Amino acid sequence: MAIIYNIPSEIKQSLATRILYNMSLPELDLQRTFFDTDVLFPRLTVAAGAERFGFFAKRILPELMKRRSDLGKMYCSDNGRPAEEPVRMMGATILQFMERMPDRQAAEACAFDLRWKLALGMKADEPAFHHTSMVKFRERLSEYGMERLGFEAVLETMREAGYLPKRTRQRLDSTHIIGVVSRMSRLECMRQSLRLALEELAQDEKLSRPAAWPVWWERYVENKIDYKSSGEIMGQKMIQSGNDAREMLGWLDGLSAGGRDGKAVRILRSVFETNFAINAAGAMEKLRARPTGAIQNPHNPDAQWSSKDTLKDKAWVGHKVQVAETVEENPRQAGEPTKSVITVIVTQNATESDKAGMAAVFKEQEQLGLAKPETLYADTAYVSGPGMAQAKSETRELMGPAMPSPDRGVYTADAFDVQVERRYAICPAGKTSTQCARLKAGETGRITYRFEWCGLCQSCGVKEACLHNGERDRMLRVNEHHTLTQARRKLMRTEEFKKDMRHRNGIEGTQSELVRGYGLRKSRYRGNNKTRLQNYFIGAACNIKRWCRRVTWEAQQAAAGGVKVEQPLAVSA
Repeated sequence: MAIIYNIPSEIKQSLATRILYNMSLPELDLQRTFFDTDVLFPRLTVAAGAERFGFFAKRILPELMKRRSDLGKMYCSDNGRPAEEPVRMMGATILQFMERMPDRQAAEACAFDLRWKLALGMKADEPAFHHTSMVKFRERLSEYGMERLGFEAVLETMREAGYLPKRTRQRLDSTHIIGVVSRMSRLECMRQSLRLALEELAQDEKLSRPAAWPVWWERYVENKIDYKSSGEIMGQKMIQSGNDAREMLGWLDGLSAGGRDGKAVRILRSVFETNFAINAAGAMEKLRARPTGAIQNPHNPDAQWSSKDTLKDKAWVGHKVQVAETVEENPRQAGEPTKSVITVIVTQNATESDKAGMAAVFKEQEQLGLAKPETLYADTAYVSGPGMAQAKSETRELMGPAMPSPDRGVYTADAFDVQVERRYAICPAGKTSTQCARLKAGETGRITYRFEWCGLCQSCGVKEACLHNGERDRMLRVNEHHTLTQARRKLMRTEEFKKDMRHRNGIEGTQSELVRGYGLRKSRYRGNNKTRLQNYFIGAACNIKRWCRRVTWEAQQAAAGGVKVEQPLAVSA
């Protein structure tokens, strides 16, 4: 390859983009030959250990072929060298997650493993692709917003096979994903952000550099910090890096927009603003703690710090995922594989709430052509008064335990019989209050109701258990959906509710299956988009293997009962 010198950086980037993306869609060859894997090795389709590959060839590959026109939008029609067949690349990527293999091993399996050739419709002597083609294919999927295509194809196939009715009962829960990121101290994060910004700016040869540039370059690019230094020295270096970042950003603010809009510069600005503040006098002050959503590592700015409890012993840096699956109507027999289908798998920022995740799940299910579940089983993080009210208005049910009333050291709201709609409340002593005020918060628009027992509490026999010291009368404040919340809290004490909530328990096993069998706990790639792509492929791989086990079990049960059925795993010639 000829080497071209003295090319401006923007032209180099343009050339790299053309080399990567200007590829043409290859011609599709559907001609069957005697060298097809299933023709040369007919017994391979039903051999032990090859069931899922034969199943993939019969059920999944034809559906992926239907999506070839969508995949073709990622390529040029008549420009560039022919790319690898996108249907094959999609199938190989799904198989890669089914078998939990890295790119290099997956490419080798396509070249040397007859089971993979069978699944992908390859000829027995057909050469495979280079493992870097899988990287470029994933980049294309992410660039064109087609991360969900493989998951959709599998879901559509299962719907046509009758495994996914339009109206279902489902269960939902979230789990955390550890990002591809190194845990950095605040000082190291600042210094790395400065280094990346300097290296990015150095690529612009036309940029006029300030007098402090050589000092910055030596301090943050050529030198490394000695972490054996004392805490006092580390604190001084943190202030120094803050002053340098402030000076650099001030210099960049005086340039044209094109000179300060680079990715590394934006990261530096965000890291500076989450570690330092400028007071009214114009002096820089170090913040005691970084706010929620602060960048933890400039090499992977999408990975955020979060914790599952206030004790911080379940903290991670990375992402979050919501997993929803169908609930089986009837209990399974011993040894019977699950018939549940993962309907959606939504990737969130680590700091987002489960209530926001539930809304994202419903939105994605709508995009997939699925109706909201008739009953959704979830835990306390998803259940709220507004959520139950919305579910009731849509003739569905949000099943799960409600949050208990805040404990003030006296009778909680659960001890009162509150009728918000009828504007009265009865206290534990049986006294009724009709003194109800409707309050609306100006900023949020949140509506609450306040009940007061003016003049009724001083002669009450249970006032010690109902009033704090210094209070003359009891005041109770509840939200507009308190009636639903109160009814749910009463229902939670019944055996019927506890029995029904057993349907939620299966989601814990599903998360364990995704983590242990498919590597959901750790992201393979950097960034939200690539992590989202990974999770869709994990969901597709899990659904395929579940479906294969179910079909195999049903065939075995039919054979044991003397019923002659079509072999579900054979590939038709």
